[in-house]
Amino acid sequence: MKDSKKLNPETIDKPIIMQINEDQVRSHLDGLVKDTVEDTLNQMLDAEAEELLAAKRYEHTDDRLGTRAGHYDRQLMTKAGKVNLKMPKLRGVKFETAIIEQYRRREISVEEALMQMYLAGVSVRRVEDITQALWGERVSPSSISDLNQKMYVTIEEWRNRPIEGEFPYVFLDGIWLKRNWGGTCENIAVLVAVGVNQDGHREILGVQEGMKEDADSWSSFLRHLKERGLKGVRLVVSDKSLGLVNSLPLFFVDAAWQRCTTHFYRNVFKVTPNSKVGEVANMLKAIHAQEDREAALEKIESVVQKLEGKKLGKAADCVREGAHETLSYYDYPSKHWRHLRTNNMLERVMREIRRRTRVVGNFPDGKSALMLVAARLRYVGSKKWSTRRYMNMDHLYDLEKEKEQLALHNEEDAKDSPLVG
Repeated sequence: MKDSKKLNPETIDKPIIMQINEDQVRSHLDGLVKDTVEDTLNQMLDAEAEELLAAKRYEHTDDRLGTRAGHYDRQLMTKAGKVNLKMPKLRGVKFETAIIEQYRRREISVEEALMQMYLAGVSVRRVEDITQALWGERVSPSSISDLNQKMYVTIEEWRNRPIEGEFPYVFLDGIWLKRNWGGTCENIAVLVAVGVNQDGHREILGVQEGMKEDADSWSSFLRHLKERGLKGVRLVVSDKSLGLVNSLPLFFVDAAWQRCTTHFYRNVFKVTPNSKVGEVANMLKAIHAQEDREAALEKIESVVQKLEGKKLGKAADCVREGAHETLSYYDYPSKHWRHLRTNNMLERVMREIRRRTRVVGNFPDGKSALMLVAARLRYVGSKKWSTRRYMNMDHLYDLEKEKEQLALHNEEDAKDSPLVG
């Protein structure tokens, strides 16, 4: 019987420690994925060639349509890296692959990724660095520009799509961006519209460039929305842009206008000493905490008197002249008031736009600015933001039915009155 080896008690139950070089493992796995993709594509190309020839390699049959003439090398950029393809050469038959379009150098998923990166606010230089790190090849600025032009077509189709259904509530706002013009930097406005449809869901209705937030720019934008089919608008919520307020009745006669209370507060604060802003804010909030319009109007008069008593004449004038413009929401269901008295919903979307455009700085032209904003809005509209129910619109339609019945009842009472005629 052989003697068994004696075990050292000091080594018993001690774990064996293995050191793994993560970089080497990652490099090895990347190589395996790349080789697998390369082999698979080449096998598919060979299979296509056999199908076109009606014969396998080295097979001689009466049904054979042509012969092989070797291959030529071609490179294709994929998500797994750059792969080398052996494109079959055929005699008697033209080789056309359905797998890879002629002269295509990248997968479509890679192209879409490049365009999305740029349109999401990633700088061209950063896109070059990312492509170098991901795919081992630096994409030139001209290639990125070509890809962007393709994306522009898609965005333009989305911007000009028909608007279907009714949108009782519409929120409007604009964002200021900078562009280069003749060697100087100037401001341009991009106008945005969001609507709440009959089912209570939000939808990005439109986005358009406007040189300024003036009457001409807003008229052009409202006409754009109208021509695409926007209808059924009961209330428009926005800041007090005179160009918008004056243009709105020209295109949506039956729509009321609600001045955003948040923007109104800011206008009052501009003419209020910093030490008094907190106190004045509480007064303004009290106006919009009333149970109905009549009570809110009475509260406005009370606030004006208090402001004048505190020697805040400019703030009092601001409240007297503009507070009534913030009360339109009282004509709509009380369960909708919180959403309708401010433009905060659209403001949150615009903050995301500002964050995405800040990395660009100055845009080369208005079109690139519009495309980046539109791309981000299109992305927002495709996510949960638009699929979650924002309001229960049954409250609006029930209120409208009640008003119709009340109006009909009053009309019948007027006919029966002995004073008529």
